[in-house]
Amino acid sequence: MTSREQLHDMRQQAHKMGIEGNSKMTESQLKNAMKMAGKGMKPQDAKEQAKR
Repeated sequence: MTSREQLHDMRQQAHKMGIEGNSKMTESQLKNAMKMAGKGMKPQDAKEQAKR
């Protein structure tokens, strides 16, 4: 799987977790947001926190 495919899969997984509108997030921002959401933070709050 190419890194482009992996990033696409990561974006889909984030969307399923409730992190919507993630197309402009970097890979590291996505990872951080998904990690925070996985620990119980609200998905959109995790997205905003990761983008800072």
